[in-house]
Amino acid sequence: MRFEDLLPIATKAGALLKSRGDTIAVSESSTGGLISAALLSVPGASSYFLGGAVVYTRIARNQLMQIHDQNMAGMRSASEPYAQLLAAQARARFEATWGLAETGATGPTGNRYGDAPGHSCIAIAGPIEGVLTLETGRAIRHANMCAFAQRALELLVQALD
Repeated sequence: MRFEDLLPIATKAGALLKSRGDTIAVSESSTGGLISAALLSVPGASSYFLGGAVVYTRIARNQLMQIHDQNMAGMRSASEPYAQLLAAQARARFEATWGLAETGATGPTGNRYGDAPGHSCIAIAGPIEGVLTLETGRAIRHANMCAFAQRALELLVQALD
């Protein structure tokens, strides 16, 4: 999968966001900004895209999302509860209709929590809430990044439809 493969679903998401007058904020980790880049590749993205952050480290989590260690009690990164917290926080911090978040392990190895490469948790917060775990079963970093971004955009479209 390549970045260009994300464009059809991003175009659909952008059209749905525009038609509804909705806005979105994104918090992503192992996709490295691909979700935001795909949404921003759609002409007219300024009408719906409020902002995003690549929350790849604890420092980024603290500074960009204002999620501190006490907020993480009983929770670990690359989990569904953490993805849901990121989505809710992105939505709140940007005062957006929707918050979309992704966190995972792209590979080629797993993460320190025992998740295999190809593991991602994706969440949406807004009028509809949802969270899912994706396991690609692959250890190819760039392919996983694109697969995670694609699934996040699909979750967004599903929520908007």
